[in-house]
Amino acid sequence: MFVTAFTQVGSLGAFGKRMERQVVIIGAGPGGLASAMLLALTGAKVTVLERQDRIGGRSAGFALDGYRFDSGPTFFLYPRILEEIFEACGRRLSDEVDLIRLDPLYRLVFEAGGELRVHGEMKALMAEIARLNPRDAQGLPRFLADNRAKMELFRPILETDFSSPWALASLPMLKALGRLAPQRSVDRDLSRYFEDPRVRLAFSFQSKYLGMSPFRCPSLFTILSFLEHEHGVFHPRGGTEAVMEAMRRVAESLGVTVRLNETVRHIRFQGRRAVGVRTEAGEYPADALVINADFARAMTTLVPDDLRRRWSDARIATKKFSCSTFMLYLGIEGRMEGLDHHTVYLAEDYARNLAEIEDGREMPRRPSIYVQNACVSDPDLAPPGGSTLYILVPVGHQRGHIDWAVEAPRYRRLVLDRLAGFGLTDLERRIRVERVVTPADWDRQFAVHRGATFNLAHSLDQMLHLRPHNRFEDLDGVYLVGGGTHPGSGLPVIFEGARITSRLLASELGLPTPWRSETMGLSGLPKRAVAGGLA
Repeated sequence: MFVTAFTQVGSLGAFGKRMERQVVIIGAGPGGLASAMLLALTGAKVTVLERQDRIGGRSAGFALDGYRFDSGPTFFLYPRILEEIFEACGRRLSDEVDLIRLDPLYRLVFEAGGELRVHGEMKALMAEIARLNPRDAQGLPRFLADNRAKMELFRPILETDFSSPWALASLPMLKALGRLAPQRSVDRDLSRYFEDPRVRLAFSFQSKYLGMSPFRCPSLFTILSFLEHEHGVFHPRGGTEAVMEAMRRVAESLGVTVRLNETVRHIRFQGRRAVGVRTEAGEYPADALVINADFARAMTTLVPDDLRRRWSDARIATKKFSCSTFMLYLGIEGRMEGLDHHTVYLAEDYARNLAEIEDGREMPRRPSIYVQNACVSDPDLAPPGGSTLYILVPVGHQRGHIDWAVEAPRYRRLVLDRLAGFGLTDLERRIRVERVVTPADWDRQFAVHRGATFNLAHSLDQMLHLRPHNRFEDLDGVYLVGGGTHPGSGLPVIFEGARITSRLLASELGLPTPWRSETMGLSGLPKRAVAGGLA
């Protein structure tokens, strides 16, 4: 059901006049934009302050001489959550963004031998798996069925705010514990279905979306590959930035103000309560503040250390952070014939590759590499006849061991030589424009703590109530949204986090939450049942 109107609600002033609540959001990333859309429906006056000259945060896009690139995420997984947010705002996501469903989802090339085109249709995928290991093909239906059940159990947990450890004793959590098997890693869990390590890798490399190794990542996250197969992998026409732009359009149509090139320099406090922010352009009072900036960077630069009890600078320094990425954005002359939309080249010694990333003292010597050739599906991203290549190499986050200003040219050479070994032999001579981004660039240019592009790691000791809370526990009137808070990283999960954060903020300020209409369950889910998926 569409919500087409909302009521201005706020506190009563001295003469009984209703006063509009002021909400400031720091950062126009996906979580900040989703929160702005929802909070606009409460009747609050919402202002989004973004330090960059474009929206999207790590999901922003950019152009080089007519070639367009996404900075970070290059595909869209499980659009249902964002569809519900758009619906609450009286819009349809499908009217705003053209989502192209890909099949195959991606191509995996194993340096150890063999390749796998991952299809969305189960029989086609079983046939592909059988080329590597006939017995493993029979494990696919069982894997999908078990993870469908796991997802149904996990869904209420995803929607819980976990502001208290007591949430661990909730009935949904107790029901899910047996299925989630927290003592097992993703790889170990997959060994119950697939014996060939290459097939297990096809269902576990997605843990890199969280910046983690499948040999350490909790078994819960087998749901990542399940979601791809159950609900598809999409390319937004125009790139992921097209989704961000659609969110901004809807937010502004609801009265949200988005201000670019405006860096928050200071948060103003009265005691432990945030009451406003200051930028070079002026002061913004706030009844509530939502931080969508990188969690660790925002806390260590914007909030005095003595105001943070649990998340002090010393405590943040002990936390585990995800890997970083070395990026090449290449504008290419001509089409890349035979190269799929998404291709992942997986190192022969994958375990060693991951160990080098986690150690972080050296650059991986024989890295795995992801390549997106988006123009095979969306040719308008490049000048006529051209192609855009997005090349991502997982590397360690910043620890002070690597001088990327010195090493970047050498590592660029290594990556291009390695791609030539995988068959992209004429790539370098066809490069017309190029941008290189290193962990140091993620740190300095994008204000990402240690250049850890996937935020805090998703280890068991940094999940649920042990992750920074959506209603930030160290301060009053401060809320968090984004990959650094619960539920975690990944666009669908961040959008669900925006619903949690917006709900908590509205409740504290006494504002309505009209997106929770009679068609929604208590948790904000549609009452109609849909098998599987993050909701």
